[in-house]
This record gives sequence, C-alpha cells and structure tokens, in this order.
Amino acid sequence: MAHIETLGIVAIVIMVGSYALEKRAPVFIATFALGCAMAAVYAYLIGSYPFLIAEGLWAIIAARRWWVAIQE
Repeated sequence: MAHIETLGIVAIVIMVGSYALEKRAPVFIATFALGCAMAAVYAYLIGSYPFLIAEGLWAIIAARRWWVAIQE
C-alpha cells in the first residue's frame, strides 16, 4: 500500500473514532480536527481539491468547537 493511501486511511480512522467519542471529552473534538486536517493533506496530495476544501472547512469548524468547549 502506498504511503499516501495509508495517510488517508489513518485520517479516516481517526475522524470516525474521535467523532464517536466527542461527547466524552474535548480532546476528542481536537482529535477530530486533527483527523480532518490530515484528510485535507491527503486530498491535496491526491489532487482532490473539492475534498481538500471540505475537509479543511471541517478541520476549522472542529477546531473552533474544541476552543469553545475548553472555554466552558
């Protein structure tokens, strides 16, 4: 398996796992943001710019949600 494909698989596993655990602690929201950022990098590497934009936005939204969660 190519390294780029491995990056994509790891990003998706991180995103799904952390999304499922988000309500337990803010760290999982941050982990979700990291997974989205990794997916955006993967999208860039494979040349999928619509996916890059979508995952980049999700990373920003999740990072904002994490910031709000830790301020409470």
